[in-house]
Amino acid sequence: MSDGIPAGWSMSGVACGIRGSSGEPGRLDLAVWHSDRPASAAGVFTKNLVFAAPVAVCRQRLHGGHGHGFQAVVASSGNANACTGERGLADALEMTGAVEKRLGLSEGTALVANTGVIGRFLPMEVIRPGIDQACQAADRRPQSVENASRAIMTTDTRPKVSRRQMSLSSGETVHILGMAKGAAMIAPDMATMLSFLFTDAPVSPGVLHALLRRSSARTFNCLSIDGHMSTNDTVLLLANGAARPGQELHGPDLEHFAQAVEEVSADLAGAIAGDAEGATKLVYVEVEGMRKESEARQIARAVADSPLVKTAIYGADPNWGRIVSAAGYAGVPFDPSALALDLNGKVLYEKGSPTAFDPGEISRFMRETNPLVFRLTFQEGSQGCRLASCDLTPEYVRLNSDYTT
Repeated sequence: MSDGIPAGWSMSGVACGIRGSSGEPGRLDLAVWHSDRPASAAGVFTKNLVFAAPVAVCRQRLHGGHGHGFQAVVASSGNANACTGERGLADALEMTGAVEKRLGLSEGTALVANTGVIGRFLPMEVIRPGIDQACQAADRRPQSVENASRAIMTTDTRPKVSRRQMSLSSGETVHILGMAKGAAMIAPDMATMLSFLFTDAPVSPGVLHALLRRSSARTFNCLSIDGHMSTNDTVLLLANGAARPGQELHGPDLEHFAQAVEEVSADLAGAIAGDAEGATKLVYVEVEGMRKESEARQIARAVADSPLVKTAIYGADPNWGRIVSAAGYAGVPFDPSALALDLNGKVLYEKGSPTAFDPGEISRFMRETNPLVFRLTFQEGSQGCRLASCDLTPEYVRLNSDYTT
């Protein structure tokens, strides 16, 4: 399959004018994904107590890992449909109902996501015909992936797509296709994003749910740009089993599939960090040698969310003290005399003391290298994590100070 679209899936992205006359005419803003057969579905969502109407709809329909029989996802950009009360919930349900009716699906078999400005009602007068257009346009052409991925973008500068394929022990080939949006209001648990993964693998809902939660913890929840948690974060994984109908994955096949899902998720998380608003650098914070993975993640977040660390990276300033001190206030106990820090393999700090590096040389390296990988090595255990982040620039401030006005 040259376009990498999993068997049984079709998709499209269209422009219906959600941003209004003041927006960008012709900008793609609504996408539909459709399976020709019922699929297992799993989702993970924002932990923000203020969450959007589409999140409420998806949570209710998926109810903790028991989702089966789903055949469509509809998503729009330009309007978050968050903090919109009962009307917002009704609009989200209307979007799913319109897709179900247009594609001839059973009620309750579509999922929905929105992204954009908070506190504005959806312009249903343009979304209704947009859904009809998107359902009519859905196909398997290569450009359908491009269009669907662009239709969910807000301040993103480029679409984010990742693919994997794997051969099963019985000889069939399984495809996984993922796409995401996200550029700011990004903080772990979850990062601010919409991310959709589609596959033709046969996986039960419960297994899919557990697999997605584990994968997201290591990828989408290891992503931070500005420390601000969104209202709309949604990651959906749908598996329609078209590659091997009626035979669920088990054993090594399931393990390989889980690894492929994590790889796609990691690709998308890294692409989001690399496209962060105003960013000039993709940054990875690696933590090794902790007792628990959760401890490693907590330290990595403290480092990645520090404005002092982020601005030092933007200025190519090898101020390793900001990184070490951020690790120290993360709230995780460790022996500071055993801590080491390196930048892309160049050791800056070791056994509680600075090393004899040339600051000018390291600064030049920071300006010329992308991505930058800061690795903190502890001696507390064997667990670690890798968190994707970015620098903090004047352009980020400009973009977000002018976002709604």
